[in-house]
Amino acid sequence: LSVIKKRVISDKKYSEQRLDVLSALVLAENILNGPSTKQRRLIVSLALSVGTQMKTFKDEELIPLQLVLKKLDLISELIERVRVQCDCCFLYWHRAVFPIYLDDVYENAVDSARLHYMFSALRDCVPAMMHARHLESYEVLLECYDKEIMEVLNEHLLDKLCKEIEKDLRLSVHTHLKLDDRNPFRVGMKDLAHFFFLNPIRFFNRFIDIKAYVTHYLDKTFYNLTTVALHDWATYSEMRNLATQRYGLSMTEAHLPSQTLEQGLDVLEIMRNIHVFVSRYLYNLNNQIFIERTSNNKHLNTINIRHIANSIRTHGTGIMNTTVNFTYQFLRKKFYIFSQFMYDEHIKSRLIKDIRFFREVKDQNDHKYPFERADKFNRGIRKLGITPDGQSYLDQFRQLISQIGNAMGYVRMIRSGGLHCCSSAIRFVPDLEDIVNFEELVKEEGLSEETQKAARQLDSVLSDLTRNFAEGTEYFKMLVDVFAPEFRSPKNMHLRNFYIIVPPLTLNFVEHSISCKEKLNKKNKSGAAFTDDGFAMGVAYILKLLDQYQEFDSLHWFQSVREKYVKEIRAVAKQQNVQSTNQDEKLLQTMNLTHKRLEVCLQEFELLYFSLSSARIFFRADKTAAEENQEKKEKEEESVKASNGDPSNSTPADPVVK
Repeated sequence: LSVIKKRVISDKKYSEQRLDVLSALVLAENILNGPSTKQRRLIVSLALSVGTQMKTFKDEELIPLQLVLKKLDLISELIERVRVQCDCCFLYWHRAVFPIYLDDVYENAVDSARLHYMFSALRDCVPAMMHARHLESYEVLLECYDKEIMEVLNEHLLDKLCKEIEKDLRLSVHTHLKLDDRNPFRVGMKDLAHFFFLNPIRFFNRFIDIKAYVTHYLDKTFYNLTTVALHDWATYSEMRNLATQRYGLSMTEAHLPSQTLEQGLDVLEIMRNIHVFVSRYLYNLNNQIFIERTSNNKHLNTINIRHIANSIRTHGTGIMNTTVNFTYQFLRKKFYIFSQFMYDEHIKSRLIKDIRFFREVKDQNDHKYPFERADKFNRGIRKLGITPDGQSYLDQFRQLISQIGNAMGYVRMIRSGGLHCCSSAIRFVPDLEDIVNFEELVKEEGLSEETQKAARQLDSVLSDLTRNFAEGTEYFKMLVDVFAPEFRSPKNMHLRNFYIIVPPLTLNFVEHSISCKEKLNKKNKSGAAFTDDGFAMGVAYILKLLDQYQEFDSLHWFQSVREKYVKEIRAVAKQQNVQSTNQDEKLLQTMNLTHKRLEVCLQEFELLYFSLSSARIFFRADKTAAEENQEKKEKEEESVKASNGDPSNSTPADPVVK
């Protein structure tokens, strides 16, 4: 332009037309020396249409100039042209494609990064919607659009992804169950981890973070399912770790109690279903714990003092008395069945025969009840008939006594749980002997009526706690006192034969216990158990109700058993020594097994003896009913003397009376 301008100036002929051409060229030159806006380019083209008159341009000069201006137009409008060409607002009318597209992305997870482009395309529909005139506000239309797209995304991608990840984690953790074929060469493999490397997708006023969405879903699912079945905590913990390793998800720790269910089986639940509880759980006397007999899960539930204490803290100490009342109702029903069994002619006649036999032979047997007699009784009962699952009447009677013992064990645990709860509540009181009266202190300070009321409430709570902690109700004594008169009355004379059925019962129990313990080592563990101290508790309780501890002790039953097994073990050991010289392998093996079986039987009897001795302590086995009554009378007389202020009471009394 500058060259042509000089050429026009150098021409000396003046005319208005030439001046216009020169002005147009100057204008075009000045305008091109600036930003390439639409207006400037328009003025340049107008100026050149004037400037090209009068043949100021040669052909070889004009064509390159037009070409350059064309390129300038193109590069100036490039962004606008690209925007128009890439405008995807037409997708609004073809939204049906979106679900199909998402299904395809889910199937071919490798292309997951393209989701960003799809959402950019969907955003292009927004400007057009903002010009909507058929609604009061275009916001309504935008909201519906947003909701529809998110629902489709959740249904066709996010929810499917969550379910698939959860399924994969479950199957990986439970590979030992061999649920289905997971060989990737046969069933194929989809790597869903690609979705978790995506940056959050922006859509409207939100960011869609696929990784965070799936993590939240798994956290929520694992937490909820762990609360429902706390024994599965370990499985879900493994699944969390696997999700982190395999998919890079940052899982949140559930912080739920592991290994033990802190609340345990609720006291109210046990109380309402005590008949189910005593048959499904086994009692352990020494650890004071109940263990589930069988379970469909991988773990067995246990109930201990801490669980009971937590339940009492939840429901209040009033629940303890209600529980004992429920236990009393349960025991009444069980004792009715107990009485019926003892009254049965087959049983009663055998027991009377055994009592007569023992009286006749006790001097010859060193006052010991013969083992053979108990064994004969046990076998004789089987002849009376057995149930479809192979149980004799004595087996069922043993189970009845075990259930009664379990109920007593539960009462014991309730009392221990109550004391545990009180002690944990009262540990904040500095001195139990010297508790200040808060109400008086508040009145002295002249504080408000509400504060005085609160102080009165606090005093009442503290006095309740100290009283409960100091006393602790003797529930066993109550349950003995309530049934004992009926058991010992003349109309229930048939129950007086109970002490003679204890030896065959113990024999039956030991056989059952050994078979349960042997099942622990087998693959099919149905019926396996390692403890059942409910039986010892039940026997001790019933002997106390009948006041028959002395009668049972007179049988010297456990001594008789010990002597019998020790004698047999020695005989086998002696035979082993003889056979070891003869080098007979098979016979030696048989004798080893016999020796081992006898030792196991002796050990089981010893354990039962220890459990029974421990259980008897709860029921004050050292005193007969007559001695207890005498002691009760003496206590009453002393309290009467003390209340009358008898002066003789203050003088030193005879040490024996004391």
